[in-house]
Amino acid sequence: MSATPRVIIIGAGLAGLACAKHLVRHGLACTVVEASDEVGGRVHTDRVDGFQLDRGFQVFLTGYPEAATVLDYPALHLRSFHPGALVRYAGGFHRISDPLRRPQDLFSSLMSPIGSLRDKLTIFRLRQDALNHRLCAQAGGGNRTTMEALEAYGFSPSMRDRFLRPFLGGVFLDPTLSTPCRLFAHVWAAFSRGAIALPRAGMGAIPAQLASSLPADAIRLRAPVAHLDGKQLVLASGERLSADALVLATDYATAATLRGEDAPAAPARQATTLYFEAATPPVTGPWLLLNGEQQGPIGTACVLSEVAPNYAPSGRALISVSLSDQTMSVGETQQQAVRAQLRDWFGAAVNAWRHLRTDHLSRALPPIASLAAEQGSSSPHLKSGLYQCGDYCDTGTLDGALLSGRHAADAILADL
Repeated sequence: MSATPRVIIIGAGLAGLACAKHLVRHGLACTVVEASDEVGGRVHTDRVDGFQLDRGFQVFLTGYPEAATVLDYPALHLRSFHPGALVRYAGGFHRISDPLRRPQDLFSSLMSPIGSLRDKLTIFRLRQDALNHRLCAQAGGGNRTTMEALEAYGFSPSMRDRFLRPFLGGVFLDPTLSTPCRLFAHVWAAFSRGAIALPRAGMGAIPAQLASSLPADAIRLRAPVAHLDGKQLVLASGERLSADALVLATDYATAATLRGEDAPAAPARQATTLYFEAATPPVTGPWLLLNGEQQGPIGTACVLSEVAPNYAPSGRALISVSLSDQTMSVGETQQQAVRAQLRDWFGAAVNAWRHLRTDHLSRALPPIASLAAEQGSSSPHLKSGLYQCGDYCDTGTLDGALLSGRHAADAILADL
């Protein structure tokens, strides 16, 4: 081993950047090699005609515990959604809000046709149980599905189908809500202790902030890795790089290939989002819109410029529409179906909306089956000199990626 251990991290996504930041903070130099020409992986923001388009609809939860320790929230200039949603049902939008954060919505939430009074009281109990780490115990165990947990809490079919299924199905990219209760409890606690937000400069500001904490020469872009050879990695260019420790910080499928294994048979969770420009916002206020009617291609929608005005040029509105069937490829026929449903919601003004882009992410989230059995249970140490991190090593969330990066760094520091 060299006098100064050399660490090479493959992948400049959130996990790889978090790993590098932790190592540098503890005095260990490292190099991050990234195949693309930018950091962040899936967490990226493009500028298109003055609009900020995230790579698919993404949000940031300020209640994530690891993110709160790693990121500088004030520097991100976070803009929050209203705590709740506007649910489309029976030809209109109905407000469901957290009365502890928006007491002015208490009456309208109680009187809405989205669930019963008992359901709304149960939402409060769900919140308290999540914050006190007893949600899964109340639901019958961490391996119960999210749907089974909701049923165990006694939510009515109306509340499940009109609010909870479209909301959580969009969060987990899992319309059947087969996501294990342990992951549901983790995410619901984050919702309960913080806000749903967007950085002023887009979600890409998060990896950019992490990268800015590293030395200027610590990241090599446009450096795809062909394969590993012991403690060396071989770039596609043929260049060989030696290290005392290698970290696989790629997505789950790429990591399996570099380990010389087959990728997991279970498919990744996919996501499809359409972006539209409009002269005026179809709804005012930073609301998430949910399709509670279980009809049509739309799952969720949002006027992003109402949440974070920087997402659109002055005097314009930016709308994102995420499909309920995340596997759907969007051609002309599907786009017309989306527009037809938007016209039903917002009227003829939709005809003038300009389609900016459609994002289809085939690996938006790792397969549920590939996630760690319990939070923090996946070992970052693969074999001598080889480590791994990524969202699939933990909860499959942004916070899980950050946490797994720190765990990999801690393992390296302990070994070297």
